[in-house]
Amino acid sequence: VQLQASGGGLVQAGGSLRLSCAASGRAFGSYGTGWFRQAPGKEREFVAQISWNGGTTDYASAVKDRFTISRDNDKNTVYLQMNSLKPEDTAVYYCAAKRAITWDYWGQGTEVTVSS
Repeated sequence: VQLQASGGGLVQAGGSLRLSCAASGRAFGSYGTGWFRQAPGKEREFVAQISWNGGTTDYASAVKDRFTISRDNDKNTVYLQMNSLKPEDTAVYYCAAKRAITWDYWGQGTEVTVSS
């Protein structure tokens, strides 16, 4: 599975962005998919994940009620809708995919900058 993240950019605090993660390869619909982020000088952290069929989602407490993860298996794409963005959301965002527990596949990052 190859993953390509896009949709990052510069936005003012309170604004919105939608990130996309396009996947190539067979059976993407059988993979759980997630978003992670890494801010400058910090370790990569979990943001959100969604099960293979979209039936289960999970969010980091810092983004819950502001971010929404979704997927369209017909388009082999996972989305992260980010609303009410804060300067502390500034980071490089990565998408990842897994069959079971370990995140096996990672995309390149897309940079999000939130200005105050």
